[in-house]
Amino acid sequence: MPNGSLDAHLFGKKNPLGWSSRYKIARGLASSILYLHEEWEQCVIHRDIKPSNIMLDSNFNAKLGDFGLARLMDHELGLQTTGLAGTLGYLAPECISTGKSSKESDVYSFGVVTLQIATGKKQGDLPDTNSHTGLIEWVWDLYGNGELLSAADGKLNMEFEPKEVECLMIVGLWCAHPDRSLRPTIRQAIQLLQFEATLPRLPMKMPVPVYNAPITSSLSSGDQSITHTINEMGR
Repeated sequence: MPNGSLDAHLFGKKNPLGWSSRYKIARGLASSILYLHEEWEQCVIHRDIKPSNIMLDSNFNAKLGDFGLARLMDHELGLQTTGLAGTLGYLAPECISTGKSSKESDVYSFGVVTLQIATGKKQGDLPDTNSHTGLIEWVWDLYGNGELLSAADGKLNMEFEPKEVECLMIVGLWCAHPDRSLRPTIRQAIQLLQFEATLPRLPMKMPVPVYNAPITSSLSSGDQSITHTINEMGR
């Protein structure tokens, strides 16, 4: 993969990606997840979708890698107890509260990645460093205020297709909805990214997630594994 990881282009020292490459990568990643979720004989839950696991070939085609945490399950099954695993910041709320993974939790991770592709921001890169607002809530607030395009990565120098930026960020918010039952399937996300369906009307404010009792499990943070006691959390 001569162009390295998506992480290196978004947050590292490699040359920033232009908008057409970013949109192509988002669509390619979605197609990869669709294959895993629906097009193989069993459903593959990746469980660790993040920019550092997305590799780019010489034409900036996205290749999803690192299946060390992946699990197989039958297509008709829902949430499965697989043991809490993944990377902080990309884990769906229900994974944290139940330790169970699903196609919907992969879709959540995809949503976070698409927001990072559009904004060029990690959790700690938000404008107000003293705020407890996360990336998803920050973008959702801008969506509610009709200012979504202001979240676009400044490194793009305003050289982007506004409809595609809006589409990618709304898809990202929908995929990262705190309620797993209200997220789209990855196939629905692809239809939106191909402008084959109407964009959803999301709430003006990000819904408040509901968490169950705390659990203790191991999470990976960056390249390290940490033992993390997860307390009952709210926003």
